[in-house]
Amino acid sequence: MHPETPPTDSTLDEAVSVFVELRPRLFGIAYRVLGSAVEAEDVVQEVWLRWQRTDRSVVISPVAFLSSTTTRLAINVAQSARVRRETYIGPWLPEPVDTSADPALGAQRAEALELALLLVLQRLNPTERAAYVLREAFDYTYVGIAEMLGLTVVNVRKIVSRARGHLTAEQHGTVDAVEHRRLLEAFVSAARTGNITSLESLLAPDVVSLSDGNGIRGAARVPVLGRARVANLSTAARRFWPGTEVRFVEANGRGGVLLYRDGLPSAFMTIAASHEGVHRVLWLFAPGKIASFLGSRPRLAAA
Repeated sequence: MHPETPPTDSTLDEAVSVFVELRPRLFGIAYRVLGSAVEAEDVVQEVWLRWQRTDRSVVISPVAFLSSTTTRLAINVAQSARVRRETYIGPWLPEPVDTSADPALGAQRAEALELALLLVLQRLNPTERAAYVLREAFDYTYVGIAEMLGLTVVNVRKIVSRARGHLTAEQHGTVDAVEHRRLLEAFVSAARTGNITSLESLLAPDVVSLSDGNGIRGAARVPVLGRARVANLSTAARRFWPGTEVRFVEANGRGGVLLYRDGLPSAFMTIAASHEGVHRVLWLFAPGKIASFLGSRPRLAAA
């Protein structure tokens, strides 16, 4: 713990400069651990308030101090979020972030940012998630991660290794961004025109469709499994596609689609794909999660 001292104008200006420079990294850590842009923003805001009140003259490494504070706060929020999500209606999916409007929004590196991978990350406990994110997405040393998490270096190595193995098995070997965009465009075209045969040809045998609506009408409350069922779900909802404007966007470093009705965003969708085809179809209908993709990031607030 560092003692709190009243900041002067000059030291506060310096604190702002340091924090603004590191902010994309801090958001990237919190967002990957939490899978929620809104919760990540709350964590970053709390870190900023703590940074203002800290005696920064005794901080040897601002990046280490701020990264550590962010990680610990994100873990705390993730632990409480797990309890809240037990009452969530239907599948819970991470919130997308717009990486075209602000390439630094996710963080300085693209690893562990794709929406489908963030979903798999949620299966790890918060500490495992944080260790993996710090190592794989931000290249922190095992020693540094151990200090942040209060663990031994040996334990951190084991945690990261287990998480890496688990996630690699779940990811099926992802395609590159160009192929992902091609498959996404083909999926949307087939779904809009009701071409079930074309759509099925794009899908992997173990494809799963997940809809996040938290009880909203029209969103499937259970995962939909298999080529035939996913194709039927995506094409048979003729009440859904007519009158809907489709806009292709970049979300989490990959292609996504925003669906508009009457000029307002009504849904977001994206896919995850491997050499076998599309193996995850992700739909977000919950208004708050769509809003977080469209919204701007809040400014820093004084303590």
